[in-house]
Amino acid sequence: MTADAQREVVAFLSQPEAYGVTSVQRVETHASVVFLAGGHAYKLKKAVRFSYLDYSTPELRRAACEKELALNRRTAPDLYLRVLPVCQTAEGELSLGGDGTIVDWLLVMLRFDASGQFDRLARHGQLTVAMMRDLADRIADFHRSLPEEQQFGGPAAIAEIIVENDGNLARFGTGLFDPAAISRLTMRSLDEASRHEGLLHQRQRSGHVRRSHGDLHLGNIALWRGAPMLFDAIEFSDRLACVDILYDLSFLLMDLVERSQGDLTSVVFNRYLDRMPDEAEGAALLPLFLSIHAAIRAHVQATVAGSATDAAARLEARRRAMSYFTLAENLFQASPPRLLAIGGVSGTGKSTLAAHLAPHVGQPLGARILRSDVIRKRLHGLAPEDHLPDSAYTSDQTARVYDALCREADLLLAAGCTVIADATFLEPAERAAIQAVADRRQVPFARIWLDAPDAVLTARLSARTGDASDATPAVLKLQRSDAAAPPDWAGFAADIPVSTLVFRTLRYLGRLGWLVGIPAAQPPVDASVV
Repeated sequence: MTADAQREVVAFLSQPEAYGVTSVQRVETHASVVFLAGGHAYKLKKAVRFSYLDYSTPELRRAACEKELALNRRTAPDLYLRVLPVCQTAEGELSLGGDGTIVDWLLVMLRFDASGQFDRLARHGQLTVAMMRDLADRIADFHRSLPEEQQFGGPAAIAEIIVENDGNLARFGTGLFDPAAISRLTMRSLDEASRHEGLLHQRQRSGHVRRSHGDLHLGNIALWRGAPMLFDAIEFSDRLACVDILYDLSFLLMDLVERSQGDLTSVVFNRYLDRMPDEAEGAALLPLFLSIHAAIRAHVQATVAGSATDAAARLEARRRAMSYFTLAENLFQASPPRLLAIGGVSGTGKSTLAAHLAPHVGQPLGARILRSDVIRKRLHGLAPEDHLPDSAYTSDQTARVYDALCREADLLLAAGCTVIADATFLEPAERAAIQAVADRRQVPFARIWLDAPDAVLTARLSARTGDASDATPAVLKLQRSDAAAPPDWAGFAADIPVSTLVFRTLRYLGRLGWLVGIPAAQPPVDASVV
């Protein structure tokens, strides 16, 4: 069945009578049409063929529907129900199922509230830190559950996607994208892939390539029964679905960056790596991966613009296409790696400050926050919010934590990431160790020390719940014996509103030249700036 012949099926499915309901809504993409009727959604794959998918025959569409059903039941088992034929009688009447000749196939799903899709929530400023933390946990759990696929991925697969993007940008972006700019983007992408060829090979061989989601942008995530749900995973191409798991994650990160959601980008980036620490070395690949995904979205939106019949929809698709293309070019302009250490006794707000600073001191994803409390839980095989016994807080255990923190900071700096080390740093040896990391990697190093009156800190620790830190007022009392502010760390009072503390520390870092658009200057002679 050709695209022209499929129009009869589309017309039939657009009628409420086909489902026994009073109304039907229709949602169209470049490769499918979804009909929303009653409590269900019926997805029809268009009779189209692109370089990356082929739905040109009913047999291919049936196979794609069945594969999509199986793959999406991994993350949305309650949503994906069955595959249903569209039949035609001898008299030419169409029906859902029943007797007659099968002319097409539908994927049947439960209908959910579209206002809960994350792209819509982002548009209305309704995404929260808690949602994105839960989402990162969900993605990490999903990725951990997947089998390895070593026959896919690697530098050859990445190069193939880059070249394919080049052709699709030229084919579907006529009048939108400058051909010279397309060529520059393609060559820069291929150069980056070549530079990281060894790392791509290593990750392919060591189990980081798995059959993932493949299309993990905000539009394919929704709130379902109060929790983030991943849906609409790629079924049409093994090579586009069997990818490096950081490549899978990077689609979501790119979409957040494109929407200027820097704070939420940092939350997802950091929470995912907190739960998947073995992925740290792969962070060097993220600028390339993000750029590739931005280029993909650019030509997909150009395709939508070319087929849209509504003028407003066509203009919006063109705007989105150009936005994604510009982002694809800019994502290679990462800021140089730096190291920031934030120290002080428990309760001073080190982690809160780190979370606020991270989006501003590293581009495009923000800084990687290495929190000693999270690392300690990880070393004991626990999630960040799980509680540890006192035996996990001996001096030997603490030494293990700082060793792990410094090793990971070294690895991330080598990968080009800016790092924020969040720990008490009460001992001179701990401070010397993090200084040594900066010296070894020859990166700019800034040190901030927070403090506040004991009454303030005790109240904070007593009220703390659901946090990675297990510190109590009793722990604070013990820390005070070693809590003198180091003379070479910039001291900040922490008994002030968070917004004021963030402003003051950003101003300080700006004087050091750490913030975009702020010229470098010599730090004040007196390191205690407040």
